[in-house]
Amino acid sequence: MQRRFYQVDVFSDTPYKGNPLGVVLDGQDLQKEAMQDYSLWSNLSEVTYVLPATEQQADFRFRIFARQHEYRFAGHPALGTARAWLEAGGVPRNPRQLVVQCGAGLVPINIDGNLLSFASPPAIRSGELEPGELAELVGILDIDPAAVKDAQWVDNGPGWAGILLENSEQVLDIVPKIPQRPGRWKIGVFGALPQERWPEKFEVRALTIEDGALREDPVTGSLNGAGTQWLIDAGYASAPLVNRQGAKAGRDGQVHVSVAGNQLWVGGATSILISGTIEL
Repeated sequence: MQRRFYQVDVFSDTPYKGNPLGVVLDGQDLQKEAMQDYSLWSNLSEVTYVLPATEQQADFRFRIFARQHEYRFAGHPALGTARAWLEAGGVPRNPRQLVVQCGAGLVPINIDGNLLSFASPPAIRSGELEPGELAELVGILDIDPAAVKDAQWVDNGPGWAGILLENSEQVLDIVPKIPQRPGRWKIGVFGALPQERWPEKFEVRALTIEDGALREDPVTGSLNGAGTQWLIDAGYASAPLVNRQGAKAGRDGQVHVSVAGNQLWVGGATSILISGTIEL
């Protein structure tokens, strides 16, 4: 069956320098296996499928697949799917805010022209890493344990563990090692950028190791949300701020983080680069 399809660039003002997302509209009769198959075949970091909402407050519902894994929530899929839904003619109840439904529940998304921002959901796992867990991550990153300034679980869906290093150069110098044992690791690394040279606050890298393979996510909303919340709470930063991500992947991502009341908002530029139909 032919279905409407968009490919969206998220978190960059420059085309093809953000994080690409595949969005399949009209996904209501697709089985989970078909969603997984296309996500794996596409080789995109994530693909989403738009569905009718089952909650009255929601404008639409969507499911997120990262290859064979389904996520409750992820940031760039939320923003990219919202942009695709609007481009396809969706009309939100509130012209300045969408409410989207996903595995994590209802997520508000503010609309400010090309900039969309999601309300970062609360962490489902936080707190310090166990010494053995931290040692394993340090080994994967192949860094001196003394270089770790702080570390914590920053998982709001995908499973991120956060590592804070002293500066951005240390972050960019990381050359990860693939673990010898089977498993899956999601590691987010932060380091402060020199403020006399960069308007952004932190250099960020998002590394996933699975089945003996390494994937680096170009720009990551969920990690920037939960990770920046941790850094603000721990006194390493204050909002509003912008993080930089994607340099090692040849991208130029900017993630905008702000706080209104007690809510952290994570946003970035979104643009449709490919549109058409897909056979699914």
